[in-house]
Amino acid sequence: MRPTLLALGLALGLGGTAFAHADTTPPSQPPLTALTKDSGTPEPAEQKRVHFDHAELHIAVHPDTQSIDGKATLTFSALEATDVLMVDLDRNLPVSAISVDGHALAASAWSNPEGRLRIQLPQAVAKGSKVSATITYGGKPHVAKKAPWDGGFVWSHTKDGQPWVGSAVEGEGCDLFWPCVDQPDGKPDLVDLYVNVPKPLVAPGNGVLVGVSDEGSTSTYHWRAKHPTTYAISINVGPYKELTGEYKSRYGNTIPLQYWYMSGEEKQAKALFAEFPRMLEFFEAKVGPYPWGDEKMGVVETPYEGMEHQTINAYGNNYAKDGTGFDWLLQHEFSHEWFGNQMTNANWDDMWLHEGFATLMQPLYAQYLDGDAEYYAWINRLRMMIANRYPVVSGTQRTEEAVYDESRGGPGQDIYNKGALMLQTLQHLIGDKAFYDSTRELVYGRPDPKPGNFQPQYRTTADFMRIVNQVTGKNYDWFFKVYLYQAALPKLDVQRHGDTLDLTWQAPDKLPFPMPVEVQVDDTVHTVAMDGGHGSLAVPASALVTIDPHSVLLRDEPRITEFQQWMKQQRAQHKGAKQ
Repeated sequence: MRPTLLALGLALGLGGTAFAHADTTPPSQPPLTALTKDSGTPEPAEQKRVHFDHAELHIAVHPDTQSIDGKATLTFSALEATDVLMVDLDRNLPVSAISVDGHALAASAWSNPEGRLRIQLPQAVAKGSKVSATITYGGKPHVAKKAPWDGGFVWSHTKDGQPWVGSAVEGEGCDLFWPCVDQPDGKPDLVDLYVNVPKPLVAPGNGVLVGVSDEGSTSTYHWRAKHPTTYAISINVGPYKELTGEYKSRYGNTIPLQYWYMSGEEKQAKALFAEFPRMLEFFEAKVGPYPWGDEKMGVVETPYEGMEHQTINAYGNNYAKDGTGFDWLLQHEFSHEWFGNQMTNANWDDMWLHEGFATLMQPLYAQYLDGDAEYYAWINRLRMMIANRYPVVSGTQRTEEAVYDESRGGPGQDIYNKGALMLQTLQHLIGDKAFYDSTRELVYGRPDPKPGNFQPQYRTTADFMRIVNQVTGKNYDWFFKVYLYQAALPKLDVQRHGDTLDLTWQAPDKLPFPMPVEVQVDDTVHTVAMDGGHGSLAVPASALVTIDPHSVLLRDEPRITEFQQWMKQQRAQHKGAKQ
């Protein structure tokens, strides 16, 4: 989740979430370097020499001083010989000691001037060998001004004044609080996270709770997670209450359910918790097995809006009601367990694979619960928010912020809305079976996923194009080249000449676009083949004609452009009246 969800909530008439008990003005803090501020910067050759096997993270959280003390033991396998380890860590968290394979290094052996910690190894590591570095660090982690729209820690407090802490670092990256490989494909195979907090605070975390140790005035929570997405590793601290349950999956396994919430909200918490099983039922039926069934479906209430933290999704929607019959924020974040955590974009340029699929799952879920009216209401609202300023995919290596920032040529919220409606059009074009077969292959790397027979996948747009072509036995590159690699939408020119209806696609850059078009003539729906981008249909002059009667074609529509321009004028006038 990033800025689009607020826009979506406002478009749905939901309003924003207000945390009256959260601090809104962060303390003065040193700036982040350009390297730390952006996730997915060009990866140095030194990082590519190793595979990230294991991260053992010990993080003590001090709410009274808004600081942390950390010790991270990182284990790597050498893919080729190397005499250097390089990890990302905010330089504002000073390193006090480093040891390699248990041997302390002199301070001269490491440096971190810009947020990329370079460790000179005592001796070269041969290809196929392992090496471990223990990094001791600490200080005041970067504070988010308005999480999750910008990243960092949120030091807040509950209504009765107790500490309430959360982290949200998607945009800036994992290096805001632990030494990591800040790339989409930088996941460790395994993470053991030890979070030390003052009593009686609780620290829900990613994966499975291994144990809780009593250390006098503090407690340490030990969590273990497999293949966690780097920005999805999170810190959550507060005086939590917990709801637990189980879900019997259609795949034969039993999935633990856990929700951590604040005292005094038992009624709302139980109502939200009751939504967990039906969300699992929907996603497992539509997509496939819940990827982390041997860990948990976990949700934690947070002092910020939300984020797709793996097996511990952040929820901060204040139990808002919107008439849809489900919590839209919870459902969106949960969808990222498939689209984001199990299947992860290999390059931020392919971020629509996370957000486009996750956004499409909302109207599909509404349809499952309440039928077509809710489905089309969602589709129409998404359509009204498509901007078409820049292509969804640039075809280049991009950072996370460059994708979200339209001032830098990024597609912004189009990775959500345009991505979702492109997928809706694709589903209609190739049919439900081919669409969901392609989706399963994308997510699981195989057509027959079952618990235990798949691994997390790194994916690109090119991968999805290849999969669709393979599943359908046809070449649909023309479809993706227009919708994803061009900013403008295709236009459909419609002309009636006597008893003939002539249709012509006008695609950007005159690209091929043989998209079939459904036409309803009175009570009969016809499919017009558009070979070469042109087609025609015999239509009686007196007939009522509807183009695209089921609203499945994503195309340029004057009515929407006019509405968007009018809304822009209204916002400008409103802003001027307030000044």
